[in-house]
Amino acid sequence: MNEPVSSETYAAQVRRLAELTARVAAQRAEAHTWYEQQVAAADRAVAEAAGQVRQAEAEVAEAQRMVERVDAEAAHLWGQLRARIGAGGRRLGDPPGPARDATGDPVPLLRGVRELLERTRQPGELPSSANPLLVGCGIGGALVAYALGEGARALGAGSGGDLAVGMPVLALVVTLLGPLVGLAPARLLADRRHAVLTPRPILLVAAAGLATTALLLTLTYTR
Repeated sequence: MNEPVSSETYAAQVRRLAELTARVAAQRAEAHTWYEQQVAAADRAVAEAAGQVRQAEAEVAEAQRMVERVDAEAAHLWGQLRARIGAGGRRLGDPPGPARDATGDPVPLLRGVRELLERTRQPGELPSSANPLLVGCGIGGALVAYALGEGARALGAGSGGDLAVGMPVLALVVTLLGPLVGLAPARLLADRRHAVLTPRPILLVAAAGLATTALLLTLTYTR
């Protein structure tokens, strides 16, 4: 037969069970605490990663806007340079693309280019020394228009019907446009000298062309 358990031994077993239960509860609580800390740390890491992603996306968007602004400003400055050069600016073509090994902030560089363009000589009026050439443009334009008019008049004289009636009228219209024909070479002259056609050279070309046209018409109709 089994011997009865003494009250002292039973009490010791109860205390040991209580201690083990308390230890298990403490370890369980510690495990829960550790789990909650790990979850909180993971949540913070996810939140920080999400914040970094949003910041990176914002930086990419800002960089894209900067690229667009720089490209637009570069194209604008390139257009100003071509306009400054004049007719020869067509040989420059399209603005160059960004250099692959370029570093640094492009804004100060663009500002420097803008200031340089502003310091360059602005297109001005043709000097008085160009007056003989302007007069020559007016006279030459009138002579070319008169020659075309004479050709149309001769073509009408050798034809019949409506062509014989219409060609003299067309010849007269072409001849009367002579004072304006000289503006084309005058514009080319101004572009080559990085100048603009102001009212003075325009009036000089038109006056020379008008005088030449009037003289030619007078000689034509007094023959």
